[in-house]
Amino acid sequence: MYINTAEQISGIPSSYPGTELQTGSRGDKVRQMQEQLNVIADVYSAIPRITADGIFGAMTAAAVKEFQSIFGLPQTGVVDFPTWYKISEIYVGISRIAELR
Repeated sequence: MYINTAEQISGIPSSYPGTELQTGSRGDKVRQMQEQLNVIADVYSAIPRITADGIFGAMTAAAVKEFQSIFGLPQTGVVDFPTWYKISEIYVGISRIAELR
């Protein structure tokens, strides 16, 4: 058996924060989600780019709603469990494609 090791693991999104992110939410999980949405917006230009400041405001809610619309999720503007993981899934896919360039 061969065990592969790595000095550093990157590109793996962190897990769901345990509570929904919505207007008024703040913190690192909000910033992470905003950064991931901006990367996704580079490919899906209908998603508005937002400031990744860790503050979930009206612009972030609008970007989340557009993301939800594109990917067939209920358009609530709230990052619930299914939305969090769909953002992570799309982000990882887009990031891996960018690595191939």
